[in-house]
This record gives sequence, structure tokens and C-alpha cells, in this order.
Amino acid sequence: MKDIIVKRVYDSKTDDETYRILVDRLWPRGLKKEDLKFDEWDKEITPSPELRKWFAHKEERFAEFTKLYLEELKTKTEEVERLQNIAKEKPLTLLYAAKNPKINHAVILQEFLLKEK
Repeated sequence: MKDIIVKRVYDSKTDDETYRILVDRLWPRGLKKEDLKFDEWDKEITPSPELRKWFAHKEERFAEFTKLYLEELKTKTEEVERLQNIAKEKPLTLLYAAKNPKINHAVILQEFLLKEK
């Protein structure tokens, strides 16, 4: 498997020769679609709306959010396999909009994709 990289959309707007997937359910605030270089927007792999709203990017909820999101990911086998297949062919960049680079769903997804080969 090639690299699976996590980048914040606001810090990575240009093409970097990886397959770039926006993995947020909502479009990033203040960013025009034509200003972001991406190959696809995958809302299917994101946390459920209920889980996302409950988490609200609160650090004290991250451990429980991780556990719950991992449970959701285990039910999305087709989508997980599809992303892993892309990563076998070329480096994959998971784009997210959250402010905290360590407390967000993209880092959980990255680890899950690498572990669930």
C-alpha cells in the first residue's frame, strides 16, 4: 500500500500528485470549490451526522468519538476497501477542515485504513 496522508484543506489547496479525497460531510467554510484541488468528495466514509454533532470537536470526547467512529467504519466495508484499493495504486490524501490536526476523524480514518488491510 502506498502512503495515506492526512492534510487540512486550508493548508493544502494545490495538487500534490496524490489522489485527494475530501472526507468531510460538510463543505469547508470559506472555501470555494474551484479553489480546492481534489479528486472526489466522499461523504459516505465520514462520521454519521449524529456522531459528528455530538463530538463537536471537544477534546474530552475524542476517546469516545474514536471508539464510536471505528464502529461505524466497520460497517462501511465496501467504501473502506475502495479507499484501500486507491491507496494500493497511488498515494492517497485525506482532506479535512477541522482546526485541530490531532483531534479529528481524518486521523482515525487514516489509521483504520492502514490497519485494516
